[in-house]
Formats: sequence, C-alpha cells, structure tokens
Amino acid sequence: MTTSEHQLGTSIVTAIRESELTIYDHIDAGDEELWMPTAVLETLLKHTLVGMSLAGLAQRTRSKIVKEEICRILGYPVPRSFKRTKPRFPGQRFDIYVQKSNNLQIWNEEIALDRRFVIVRVGAEEIITTVKVVTGELLATLDKTGTLTQKYQARLVMGDRTKETNARRDSLPIQSVTMGTRQEAFSSNPSANPEAEQLLPIGILYERLVPLIGSSLVDPGPGQDRNRAAELHKRVCELLGYQTYHDDGRFPDVRHQLLEVKLQTALTIDLGLIMPNSTDVLDMPRLNGNRVRHCDVRYVVAYGETDGSRVLITQLFVTNGERFYNLFPQFQGKVINKKLQIPLPVDFFGTESESTPNHPIQ
Repeated sequence: MTTSEHQLGTSIVTAIRESELTIYDHIDAGDEELWMPTAVLETLLKHTLVGMSLAGLAQRTRSKIVKEEICRILGYPVPRSFKRTKPRFPGQRFDIYVQKSNNLQIWNEEIALDRRFVIVRVGAEEIITTVKVVTGELLATLDKTGTLTQKYQARLVMGDRTKETNARRDSLPIQSVTMGTRQEAFSSNPSANPEAEQLLPIGILYERLVPLIGSSLVDPGPGQDRNRAAELHKRVCELLGYQTYHDDGRFPDVRHQLLEVKLQTALTIDLGLIMPNSTDVLDMPRLNGNRVRHCDVRYVVAYGETDGSRVLITQLFVTNGERFYNLFPQFQGKVINKKLQIPLPVDFFGTESESTPNHPIQ
C-alpha cells in the first residue's frame, strides 16, 4: 500500500466510523470524505484480508464472516444480519464474492455496470490469498465466449480531412477546472485519478496529439487488437508528457487526463457498455467540487491503415463524450446477450498481491 493510499484509506475509514452510517446508507460516488475509491478499496482490503483463514467453514458461513470483517475494516458497524439487498453493500455500491475457482457466478440479475465487485480469492488451504475489486463495466468485458455482451457502437465517417476536432471546448464542469493549464510534463501515473491543477484542456490535448498523423505503430497481427491499441496508448502517453506508460484496464485509458484512446482500422467504433454522452457519474474524486461524468471524458480516435506489420495513422479525431455522437453517428440499438457464469482469466488476480508496475516509456 502506498503512503498516499494508506493515508486516504485511513481518513475515509475514520470518517465512516465517526458518521455512524451503516452499509445501507447512501453515499454519493466521489464524495471526498466518505466514498472509498475503487483502487483504495482494493488496496485496503488486500492489505487486511490476505492471510485470513476460512478453514472449516461452510460456504455460506465463510461468506458471512468475510462480509463482517469487511464491515470492520471499512469502519461500519456489523449488522445483526445482512439484508438481501442488491448490491449487498449499497452505501459503497459493491458486492462480495468469495472464490476458490476462476468461475464467477452471478445469479438472477444482470451485471450492474456502475457496481463494484469485491472478489476474494481463497487458496487451497482455505486462506485468503488476494483480493481484486473491479467495476461491472470491466467485469462484463471478461467473458471471452462472446455470449455476454452489452455494447454500444458508432460509425466512423471518413472524409478528406486528416485531422478534426468537434469539441474545441470541454464540457462546462471540466472547463472550470482546466482554464489555463498547459503543463508540459507529468511524473504522475497516467492511470491515476485526475488532478485539477494538472488536467489539460481539450484543445491542448489535440495540439499535442496531432503528430500522431503520419506516424506508424507495430501491428502484432490478426486477433491482437488489444496489443495494437496498447501501442497507441503508449504513444499518446509519451506525446502528452508522461514519463511512464501504464494501463490498469480502467476507463478511461489515460485516466489522469480523462482521456479514452481508440485505434480504428475499421469504420465501426466499439464503445463498450455505456454511451459516451451518458451523465452517469464516474468512480473518481470530484474536481473542484464537480462530480465527473462519462460525458466529461475526452476521446482521441485515431484511424489507421495496416499492411499486416505496421499501422499508418492517417486521420485523428478529438472530441468529448458530450458531443461524441455529433462527430460519430450512433448505431441504433445495442447488442445484448446475458450469461450468469463468467470464467475469470488465469491472470485475473496476478501472481502476487501487487498492482501492475509502471513501464518506462522507451
């Protein structure tokens, strides 16, 4: 646990304990005093639960014991009995799953995209080995069978222009934060939460990313869309002035700049599970008192042509979620399929209870 995460986690736990709230009392996402950010929640639970023995306990008892311990860790009073609410911890908007296998089962409901899922890993000797906390949005992408999808799409309309931005100004809440910011370099982790004094205006983002046009990226080949996109993500971090590249899988990609990065070699843009213009609130601290919404996120969409080994970037688009569909027409409707069992990837929990390290930009 880093010093800053430890201090923030301790401060929030103290505030929760002093508030005398229960796990059923509502807290606004991003509340600076009482809301536990996902990364801090994971680090805190991992730091305190790992090593706890559940030996000899029946499955239902094991789950109850873990929930009681999580109440204590977060500063909540332990209820006499746990209500059958959805989610089970409504105040912090998370469910708890105690897992020995990599087959996660979610019964009788859809995955709520804005819910958090606390997944506690139990080893062969009935001892907790690690904890992972993910959002429903991320969890729904983990099904590799294609039977669990719920995604929105938009269409990339090609023209003769090599660059375009249809949002020269940010959404109003973000404008009040970014006025005059022109920082040249950043020592922060690009996956860290945004900081008001370091958030660049959308116009500056655009200026710094224009050099992508005419550049090329390694194309690892068919079926390697994720690795191909990672090459662009790394290049974007470099152009924005970050000393390291880091991707923790959360939305948006360059979280520190509220920037989602998309590389297109086809005309259909996959948008995931939430529309860009959604006013739903993101799980991150407020910026100058403003709650950060999906529609406040900025997007860079780079179109490229591939010869099988390299992708040549020929067009660049920068916009924000609020005006995304003004530039990219939305496909009507969405594709929805549902499945109750999700096989977690073998590397889902990692090899150790450590977070993914930063990678220096070469």
